[in-house]
Amino acid sequence: MKVIKLLKSALLIAVVLSSGAAVGYSPEELEKECKKPRFTDFNLTEYKAPDNVEVAPESEFIIKVSPWADPSTIKLIAKKEALPFKVETNSSFHLVKAKLPASLNGKYVRIDVSAKAEMGCDDKTGWLVKVAEQ
Repeated sequence: MKVIKLLKSALLIAVVLSSGAAVGYSPEELEKECKKPRFTDFNLTEYKAPDNVEVAPESEFIIKVSPWADPSTIKLIAKKEALPFKVETNSSFHLVKAKLPASLNGKYVRIDVSAKAEMGCDDKTGWLVKVAEQ
């Protein structure tokens, strides 16, 4: 009888220990450890009803990216094409500076930005703008 109780106790301890280890490495736990990059301060006016504001042709714009993002992974896309940009980095953020190309004049354009955090997770966002005719 003592042997059965001892085996049941050992089995219970083994189950508890193994389930605790599995939870420690779950995707949910890894997600909590990595802060996704944030994108703020986009300075062009988004195209939204009812205002339908257009931006000037060949406008320069900025986007601030959180400091924990890896600046070498930042991508800027407009109309499914990469946009050239410059990145200025300080301790508070990465400042992305770019200019709308003349080829986008008179068009609706979604500007997408993405980056990976130094811990490996990533994020992206975007804004719709309407570029005025020149």
